[in-house]
Amino acid sequence: MIEEITKLLEECWKWEKNNTYLKQIDDWIAISTPYLDRHNDMLQIYAKKDGNNFVLTDDGYILQDLELSGCKLDSPKRKQILETTLNGFGIKIEDGALVIRASKKDFPYKMHFLIQAMLSINDMFYLATSTVKSLFLEDVISWFDRNDIRYIQNAKFSGISGYDRLFELSIPKTRKYPDRFLKLINDPNKNSVSSMILDWVDIKDVRPSNAKAYAIINDSNKPVSPSVLDAFSNYGIDTFPWSNKENRKEELAA
Repeated sequence: MIEEITKLLEECWKWEKNNTYLKQIDDWIAISTPYLDRHNDMLQIYAKKDGNNFVLTDDGYILQDLELSGCKLDSPKRKQILETTLNGFGIKIEDGALVIRASKKDFPYKMHFLIQAMLSINDMFYLATSTVKSLFLEDVISWFDRNDIRYIQNAKFSGISGYDRLFELSIPKTRKYPDRFLKLINDPNKNSVSSMILDWVDIKDVRPSNAKAYAIINDSNKPVSPSVLDAFSNYGIDTFPWSNKENRKEELAA
């Protein structure tokens, strides 16, 4: 058994070596690794001599790619997740790039640390549903605060069923607009859409007749399906794609 596993490990190392490519770019060596990012592209790192040691970096690829994909790392919670990941691998951020320094002796595992950090941060794009929803709520609240939109967070309202219905945000009525009840739909699917419809139907008849419900939909990763819009519309729920937030500011702030 040990001999069999040993041979398999040797094949793994052979595969990694045979699928790693080097290219000289001025003072840097570009190292194309066999590890793939979420685009199925080979991860590439760069190495340069620094005295008797080496500098290893991703040249800013990972963080820039996340931002271009709509996953900005500018909120406190995102920064905390990023910092925890970097600290775990001993990686620093310098001018937007992931950087680690290595000696000749520890070069192999420092390079491994950088690759693992790149893969881990790359996976932030696919954060667990609960975490993504939390981050989305954080983004929404931050935008509300910046635009002086008053709100009550995580308010519960009793419905005709006798059950309490939770709305992540609610906005009290003003002279111009009625009470507004908002739910965040991070992943618009049959379950999340049906859940909001049920909550709204349950409380609608025990709220003022002109009260409005809004579904704030996270459309940063994919467009909102017409079937989702139709489902909400059929129950009088106003859809609010997050990408269109600037055009809806007045009716929420007033």
